[in-house]
Amino acid sequence: MLNLTPRFKGKLPDDLPAGLTELYQQAPTLTRLLLSRGVTDLGALDYSLSSLLAAEGLRDIDKAVQLLDEAIETQKRILIVGDFDCDGATSTALMMRVLTKMGAQVDFVVPDRFKYGYGLTPEIVQLGIDEYNPDLIVTVDNGISSHAGVDKANENGIQVIITDHHLTTKATPDAAAVVNPNQLDCQFASKALVGVGVAFYLLGRLSKYRREQGRSSVQVSRYLDLVALGTIADVGALDHNNRTLVSHGLAGIRSGHCCAGILALLELAGRDYHKISVQDFGFVIGPRINAAGRMDNMRIGIECLLTDDPTQAKQLAFELDKLNKERRFVEGGMREKADEILAQLQVDQDQANQENSATNEDSKQDRSLILYQDDWHQGVIGIVAGRLKESYYRPAIIFAPADTDKLGPEDAIKGSARSIPGIHIRDAIEHIAQEQPHLISHFGGHAMAAGLTIQKQHFDAFNQAFEDLMQQQDSTLFEEEQFTDGALVAQDFSLQFVDALINHHIWGQGFVPPQFDGLFSVQQFKILKDKHLKLSLAYPGVMYPIDAIWFNYDVSKWDYRASEVHVLFELNINEWNGNQSIQLMIKDLAVSKIE
Repeated sequence: MLNLTPRFKGKLPDDLPAGLTELYQQAPTLTRLLLSRGVTDLGALDYSLSSLLAAEGLRDIDKAVQLLDEAIETQKRILIVGDFDCDGATSTALMMRVLTKMGAQVDFVVPDRFKYGYGLTPEIVQLGIDEYNPDLIVTVDNGISSHAGVDKANENGIQVIITDHHLTTKATPDAAAVVNPNQLDCQFASKALVGVGVAFYLLGRLSKYRREQGRSSVQVSRYLDLVALGTIADVGALDHNNRTLVSHGLAGIRSGHCCAGILALLELAGRDYHKISVQDFGFVIGPRINAAGRMDNMRIGIECLLTDDPTQAKQLAFELDKLNKERRFVEGGMREKADEILAQLQVDQDQANQENSATNEDSKQDRSLILYQDDWHQGVIGIVAGRLKESYYRPAIIFAPADTDKLGPEDAIKGSARSIPGIHIRDAIEHIAQEQPHLISHFGGHAMAAGLTIQKQHFDAFNQAFEDLMQQQDSTLFEEEQFTDGALVAQDFSLQFVDALINHHIWGQGFVPPQFDGLFSVQQFKILKDKHLKLSLAYPGVMYPIDAIWFNYDVSKWDYRASEVHVLFELNINEWNGNQSIQLMIKDLAVSKIE
């Protein structure tokens, strides 16, 4: 049997909060799912735009509105400085679309990660001056740590509005306005907004102000397709506020009211926009947009989100798809090399532990994965770090040269970090920066993802410092825990229930997708392409066979005599030749009986 931890530990219906009794009578399984995710009243399922948190809670938002309104009315030159990921691309596209329709004189620039690095650097400010000569710079999805860049802008008489969502424990830059729910002394109730969410709030506030003043305005909610895409692609925590934004963005796309680029990307991937899901944002559209910033320049991704010409959108989507295929190829080579290095490190560590055992010294296992190679691609290190984190269940930091022509000891290498629950990766890096400031040049990020720059000569010292810090943490944090939402009743194995689960609720980071477990009888099995396990299963009370599949399964583990299995799974709908059927997506499996 699998060792699983139940998400819901109460007793239904004894523990029902007021207001959920009626829902439980109609949908007991759904009620259990919601309770285990902190939903205690039906108001949490109200996704009307009126349920969004008020913009007034965002510090400096009215300062930013006044600056933008004045710039539009006096035709000052506005320059949007974005970021090179999907959140930055959607933020930039949203700003460009809305401000242009309001009559602003606006352009955008995106830092090339291979030339300028991240954020509003002095070099980016100079680039903006040389090419656009702006009066006002607006950052999106960056800027909260850009003190030097803001100072450079101020020295040249350029006002700066920062819109960002990244964490900071330091005073904000000396900008004219800083809108960031995670800045010090900001009372906005949701800290989960991503960059495009912050941009949406600012533009919505601006639109309302201009409408009240009788000036040209825009219905910003018509662009919630961009907000939904950026929120999911940036793995924003889906609190009620973000679920509301994503819900409306999904509805817009399903009705065809969205930008031409999103429709083109979905068509290229063979997805029906009428049936788009949250997962399509994260696994279909997001990676293709991100590929532009990883392999080339994010301008291609932004232009795809800005064009209203379906033909141009298809061409740009095709270019993004080519870049994504290139990214996957590079990623595969880096991942293969990383696995080889880790396998050798494990051999070395096992040998060291044997020697320690012989001398009665304590043995230990590494609690972090920190790797660097001279030929690794800076644009892909974040993905590789994420893959390694998932496979080995350890915080992972992957480094690559900041400049492939500069590989000396004092030259910079850039790292991308991904973490596991319980290890706040940005805070861990900051701790090292405070204890040994010479080791880290720059850093920033969130609890689960961060970026940093160090000198190549400091790699080993940083590696050791981070591992030492991890060794001080509770050992149980490094033991992966598998959660279940419990067993299903026979009535739940219906297309109606699965469709409602997938399409009528918003699941993702912080509002995790449902995962169930149960005992099933094995009717048939197949091994597909030597790496996928497909089962036909029977469940008590269900009068038809249930298909289940485990992609990329280690087929050597399958016991051909299995007659009953304990399965951990997600529910899905499989479509083939116009027919729909329930399919279990296997996450783990244990044979409980053999013939």
